[in-house]
Amino acid sequence: MRHAPLLLLALAVIAACSHGPTLTTQERLDLYRQHSGAPVLSFRLERMTGTQQWTPLGDQALAVWSSANRGHLLELRNRCPGMLSAGGIAITNSLGQVTARMDSVVPRRVGASGLSCRIDTIRPIDGRALREAKRELRDAQIIDRSQAPPEAETPQS
Repeated sequence: MRHAPLLLLALAVIAACSHGPTLTTQERLDLYRQHSGAPVLSFRLERMTGTQQWTPLGDQALAVWSSANRGHLLELRNRCPGMLSAGGIAITNSLGQVTARMDSVVPRRVGASGLSCRIDTIRPIDGRALREAKRELRDAQIIDRSQAPPEAETPQS
């Protein structure tokens, strides 16, 4: 029962991803950057959940979530091979504190030990604003001009 909130979050993410336009990796990273604050030196890992939810954003960035509204955008110093195909990640830390330019992300893949990828910058993510932006993207429709419904005529005065 203690994993129910994580299960609900995972289901919400899957549902959100199953609708709307597909963004390129660069467009997704840009969207996360637009909804992130100024760089911070560090953040504290949430130990109560035991694991962090994460979203790969290419091979040089990822989002780490401690709740639906609270996350951090981690941009890595160099490309991190295996990030997109990793089944999980490990994040180095000191007493639960993850520090930019000192700690690393290690992608975990079945049958392979991942390389350590140094964290360059950490930026807090505004989860609510990011979800709203994704919702607006889903609501947008592109209609070819030739197939658009006729415009309503406006009365002339």
